Amino acid sequence: MELYSIGKFAEKIGVSVQTLRNWDSSGKLKPAKVTDGGTRYYSDSQLRKYLNEPVFKVPRVIIGYCRVSSHKPKDDLERQIENVKTYMLAKGYQFSLITDIGSGINYTKPGFKKLLDSITSSEVDKVVILYKDRLLRFGFEIIEFICAKFGTEIEIIDNTEKTEQQELVEDLIQIITVFSCRLQGKRVRKTREIIKALSEGVGEL
Repeated sequence: MELYSIGKFAEKIGVSVQTLRNWDSSGKLKPAKVTDGGTRYYSDSQLRKYLNEPVFKVPRVIIGYCRVSSHKPKDDLERQIENVKTYMLAKGYQFSLITDIGSGINYTKPGFKKLLDSITSSEVDKVVILYKDRLLRFGFEIIEFICAKFGTEIEIIDNTEKTEQQELVEDLIQIITVFSCRLQGKRVRKTREIIKALSEGVGEL
C-alpha cells in the first residue's frame, strides 16, 4: 500500500496541510496511518476515493471583514459593519463577520490572523470588505496573491480611494518608529523630530 505524507497528500488533492489536520480532528478524513510520533500518512486508495468522490470538501464560506484603528470611536466600526452586512444581505450571501480594532500595518491582529487561517485552510470562498485599505494599509497585493492561491475572491464594496488622514498619519508614525530603532546619532534625533511633527499634526486633525 503506497502511503503519502500529509504534505504530499495535501498537494495532490489541492488543499492545505492545516485543512487535513482539521479534517482529522473533526473525523471528516482520518489518516490511513499515524506513527507513534504523530506523523500522518494517507493511502493511495484514500487519494483515489477523494478524487473520484469529492465528498470530503468542506463548505466554503463568505466572510465580511471590518477594521478600524484603535483611535476610532466604537460607532465607526458599527457603521462599517452595518454597511458590509447590508451589502451582503442584498447580494443574498450567507456569511459570517470578522472584526478588528488596530492599525492597518499590524499583521498580528486576532481577526486578521483568524481570517488568514481560514483562507489558507481552503475554507473561504470570498472576503468582502468596504474599502481596500480595511484589509491592509500596505501589502494588499500579497494577501491578494495568497487568496488567489487558495481560490478565495476579495470583493471590495467601494473601490473609491478613501483614506482617513488621521489613521494614515498614525500608520506612518509606526513605520518611522520601527526604522528609527536601527539608526544612530544625528539621524535618530532627526527621525524623532519627524515623529514629533507628525504626532502634533495628528492632534490638530
